[in-house]
Amino acid sequence: MPGPRKLDPSSSPRALLGAELRHRRERAGLSQTELGAPLFVSGSFIGQLESGVRRMQMDQAVKFDEVLSADGFFERNCAALKKSKYPDHFAEAAEAEARATEIKEYAPQLIPGLLQTEAYARAVFQEYQPTAPESVIGELVTARLERAQILADPTVPLLWVVLDEAVLRRQVGGPDAMTAALRHIVAMAQQRRIIVQVLPFTAGGHAAMGGGLKLMAFDDAPPLAYLDGLGAGQLLDDPGTVRRYELTYDLVVASALSPAASLALIESVAEDYEHEAQDY
Repeated sequence: MPGPRKLDPSSSPRALLGAELRHRRERAGLSQTELGAPLFVSGSFIGQLESGVRRMQMDQAVKFDEVLSADGFFERNCAALKKSKYPDHFAEAAEAEARATEIKEYAPQLIPGLLQTEAYARAVFQEYQPTAPESVIGELVTARLERAQILADPTVPLLWVVLDEAVLRRQVGGPDAMTAALRHIVAMAQQRRIIVQVLPFTAGGHAAMGGGLKLMAFDDAPPLAYLDGLGAGQLLDDPGTVRRYELTYDLVVASALSPAASLALIESVAEDYEHEAQDY
């Protein structure tokens, strides 16, 4: 299996800051835990900053300059990290996603962004921002499709998605868009690029009824959990908390249909949408 994606410090501000943070920490003779203590963050968090998995915030940069006698280096260079094509609540998660070697996601309402087609994504953003000009919608769609390019690698990351049956039944963008969107998922699974399961309505109550969940694992950093909400998101790195959400995901998988049965259901629903489109 290919190794983790390498960030080039010369072209990525995040990688530059991470490499410099590791260099200065080691030169100061501090462990990751010792450096994290004045900032009230864990050693794991420091490791994620050093590996480029997490984004350095300005208040952290100022503190690193102070603790490591960096003469303003981190504060000066941290500003570049604020530039992102993603909403503030998701920017750090998107950056971590691009570094992950394994992504597991439970989607309660929408097809996950990494698997959305252009027509589906456009319909989603038009619903989110009904008065936005086409230029804004176009930029959002382009960013979402570019994000999905991490799946161009044939093996990394491993993507395992559990779709709630509501994802299949909620018609987003009309029957044509839904037909194409669901068949795209089927094609990705048939190509063995992703693992997909459906959590059917008949499963009843389940462990993740509170909302969407994404788990990300890395070869060179501790795992992360991302909780998705309406215009908000929370990226979690506490080991105990992440383990709890890993159990949540496992319980959802246990209640879901098998991959084969899931693909059969997705294809069946896609056929229903196709027939509906033909009746128009």
